[in-house]
Amino acid sequence: MTMQTDPPTLRPGPRMPGLDRRNLGPVQVFAQSVSAAGPTAGMAATPAIAASTAGGGTVWSFAIATAVALLIAGCIGQFTRRMAAAGSLYSLAAKGLGPAGAFACACALLVGYTLLVSAGLAGAAIHLHALFGPVGPATGVATVLLGAIVAGCAVKGIRLSARLILLVEGVSIALILAVYGLLLGGTGFEPPGHVPQSGQPPGGVGGVAAAVLPALAAFIGFESAAALGVEARRPFRSVPRAVTWTAAVVGLMHVCAAAFQVSLPGSARLLPLSDIASGQRLPWMAALVDAGIASSFLACALAGANALARVLFSLGTEGIAPRGLCRTHRSHRTPHVAVAVALPVATALPMTMLACGIPAEHVLELLLQASTVGCLIAYLLVCLAVPFFLRGIGEATPGPMARALTVVPVLVLALGAFVASAPSGPFTLAFATLTGAALAWYVWLRRRRPAQLSGIGVYDETSLADVLDPRIPRATSPSDHR
Repeated sequence: MTMQTDPPTLRPGPRMPGLDRRNLGPVQVFAQSVSAAGPTAGMAATPAIAASTAGGGTVWSFAIATAVALLIAGCIGQFTRRMAAAGSLYSLAAKGLGPAGAFACACALLVGYTLLVSAGLAGAAIHLHALFGPVGPATGVATVLLGAIVAGCAVKGIRLSARLILLVEGVSIALILAVYGLLLGGTGFEPPGHVPQSGQPPGGVGGVAAAVLPALAAFIGFESAAALGVEARRPFRSVPRAVTWTAAVVGLMHVCAAAFQVSLPGSARLLPLSDIASGQRLPWMAALVDAGIASSFLACALAGANALARVLFSLGTEGIAPRGLCRTHRSHRTPHVAVAVALPVATALPMTMLACGIPAEHVLELLLQASTVGCLIAYLLVCLAVPFFLRGIGEATPGPMARALTVVPVLVLALGAFVASAPSGPFTLAFATLTGAALAWYVWLRRRRPAQLSGIGVYDETSLADVLDPRIPRATSPSDHR
């Protein structure tokens, strides 16, 4: 005798209405993650930082960082192959850590993505100023102009943003690769003026381990495709693949850049790519580097803005943040209110630091370091959620469990090292202020909106409107990730 079961019921409409559902192809989703990681800017500066401690072992430092990024991507994939969300990692962490862990992850993402956008705007402005010199706008003015451009593109539409990101990042990568090719085929390196000196010859196991820290920072933002789960055409395939392939491709690019860096003679390997290009006494080569880095930072800012706006949109949809943040543009179908709130804040941060007299390069360094701390906390929480999530759904297989248990202590050590290496004073005060604000927000939610807090981590699913609309692919079926 067979038992009759009722067919599953469908919601009348999507859980996250208003977004441009199921319109991003795999290449566009991949471009989001690659651009947020800013590989061109990282290739130009990070290998020199790592070489100051790792010396000839710099390549190994980036290889280890790539392995760590791939482990994180594997943990994220345990969620993104099963659910699609606009809240990025915090919506995923909710399925393993519950409301408290998800809220902490959301706050870490807000800090990480906001400062990533700020760093992208500041970095692009700094290198545009270096490129155009006296005829170009001042760094502060350029930051405001770039912020307005990023905000306009973010509101105009995710498909336009993805295409622009792909174009800009592709041009920047091509420019930097061309410079590397010209330098490798050049006649020799002549250091331009002062070359930094290291106190002791770097290298050894300790040096390689210490250099993993800046190498890992070069991957920050590689997971941002997870915020496009609602808008990706086939999210259970394109999102986990984009995150994994970004970790692999960005890692390969940085390993190659590190190999070039350690091939330089003596202390010349401690110089960033722009100074190395200047050492060839060919001004146009240094201009190519500045153009490539500025383009990469701009693409990073736009990709970070896309991810940040969708995290705010998701929090507004759930009632964790003000409801107005979930409003979307009627024609462009983008979270324009979230963009209007986030971009002025992201633009004002570097402007305020510059107005306080902090040198532009130091502003960029502080923003990147603080963004790294926020993103590392989010990575740690989502990886920590994997064992609980898999055990809850009865799929706690050895491979994913071992991956999570391996990467969690590594991230704890990396996070501790980043906090320990951060400058005291304003950095510590800012971190304490943000932590206090997050705790106050959480306490208020528990008292005033307990139902919304307990429901944090909403993910997308097929609705009746999807079934009746032939334009929307069936991307949320359970078999899509197989």
